[in-house]
Amino acid sequence: MGELLRIVGPVVVGEKMAGAKMYDVVKVGKERLIGEIIKISHDRATIQVYEDTSGLRPGEPVENTEMPLSVELGPGLLESVYDGIQRPLNEIMAKSGSFIARGVVASPIDKKKKWAFSPKAKKGDVVSGGDIIGEVQETELIKHMIMVPHGMKGEIAEISKGSYTVEETIATLKDGKERHEVKMLQKWEVRKPRPCAEKMPPNTPLITGQRILDTFFPISKGGTAAIPGPFGSGKTVCQQNLAKYSDAQIIVYIGCGERGNEMTEVLTEFPELLDPKSKKPLMQRTILIANTSNMPVAAREASVYTGITIAEYYRDMGYDVALMADSTSRWAEAMREISGRIEEMPGEEGYPPYLARRLAEFYERAGRIICAGSPERNGSISVIGAVSPPGGDVSEPVSQNTLRVTKVFWALDAKLAQRRHFPAINWLKSYSLYTGTLDATYAGIVAADWSANRAKAMELLQKEAELQEIVQLVGPDALPEKEQATLDATRMIREDFLQQSAFSEIDASSSLAKQHLMLKAILRFHERAADAIDLGLQLKAITGLNVRAQIARMKEIPEEEAARKLNSIISGIDSEFDKAMEGQVRK
Repeated sequence: MGELLRIVGPVVVGEKMAGAKMYDVVKVGKERLIGEIIKISHDRATIQVYEDTSGLRPGEPVENTEMPLSVELGPGLLESVYDGIQRPLNEIMAKSGSFIARGVVASPIDKKKKWAFSPKAKKGDVVSGGDIIGEVQETELIKHMIMVPHGMKGEIAEISKGSYTVEETIATLKDGKERHEVKMLQKWEVRKPRPCAEKMPPNTPLITGQRILDTFFPISKGGTAAIPGPFGSGKTVCQQNLAKYSDAQIIVYIGCGERGNEMTEVLTEFPELLDPKSKKPLMQRTILIANTSNMPVAAREASVYTGITIAEYYRDMGYDVALMADSTSRWAEAMREISGRIEEMPGEEGYPPYLARRLAEFYERAGRIICAGSPERNGSISVIGAVSPPGGDVSEPVSQNTLRVTKVFWALDAKLAQRRHFPAINWLKSYSLYTGTLDATYAGIVAADWSANRAKAMELLQKEAELQEIVQLVGPDALPEKEQATLDATRMIREDFLQQSAFSEIDASSSLAKQHLMLKAILRFHERAADAIDLGLQLKAITGLNVRAQIARMKEIPEEEAARKLNSIISGIDSEFDKAMEGQVRK
């Protein structure tokens, strides 16, 4: 048993700590506050405490649990709301009110609830770590696969169907003279990645339903994306839309250091959201981790590890998981504060020198994999990290180090948000390094001209940026009609394709087939307009065509009617231009 020697905010120093190891969890003081060893010198250990340290005094006891910070894994995780170190906030509120009392203890998973276990393996089967031996219906939407813990193997001596708590033995393994008891509850160190059999190439798209993302800047399943943007540009709403409409099966949302009112909005809105596919509550496949800016800073640093470990657990069952971290800037600020308190040498802008390594280690845990164990199955974790650069300046260290390791950059633009253009993603600053890998997949599942249409649309948008400089000097009427037609086409791309309303049931999400036909219609209109102008038709007559108004309303076409109506619009473009050109020839 050690003793407290010094207290500096959330960082304390304990002496008489011989035998302590890095990242061991300790209980600090008479109230047994949870902490983690982050530095060792002789028999002194520097500890970051995950709770408020006010009132602690030198000489109080420090107890080493000799175990690293770990999370509990098992049925009951879904629909839960945790803090940064996996304490259930609903239970804590019942015990201590609206604010977390110091030293409060609550089990992350209900140890008394019984779950109906259905075996998938039988007596005599030889199993090892990662093998699925049974399942539990965790929610109406998700079956929870019960896996043999990693490091355990043997022949199944006993296994039976029935109702069990997570701590009761559901199977017994015989490994030579040893016998192992398998329970539904597992523990895993948060800083240690869970093993897999093999990582796979990122050639399967994560379909988000957001046109600007799927068409222009796609992310693959198992991919990594960064959403930097200033205050009010829509980072949180963008992540909520991804959680609701993407084709991931499990959602892990980490509110890391966000303002309390923003997190309150998430905590109150998520339980009310319905999964658009099943019409069941979205929370049935969601886990929320909330660590607001007024909660202890040390727990904020741990929250992303807690979230990614839970995500890896569901990935190992064979699910596609989408993890939203909002925001990694607050996580980095927590690292900077802790680093300063233990007097480490500061790096750029005061961040610790290991900032880049920590960010890389976090994003590296994303990926699409072949899961360890049998039956053979694939799982993925797609990580979307929001970054909140001060003043929207993406040249600061957190943004730059994030961009080095992520392959998708969705640049949120405050000016677009002010113009009420949502999602406020700047199409000239954003990029995706997955486009080349995913083009072949899109060509197979949607249409062969998918990538060609995207390239044409991007070319038009870049042309618009060049023309806008001239327009600001001399006005749009001074441009040749063909250039004015280009501006009209890009306005259609911006307003009728890229702009998307999160409040419209129809427009909030678009299928890939609908996205393809919408863009095809706009490009077809522009192509015919350019040809018509060459033959003498005036732009005023072109913009007055009936089909132009139909293009403006195509966002509100329901999915079940999209193919028929959009193909009709594309046919209408040709027929209306043909009639207009006939009239031009007669003149």
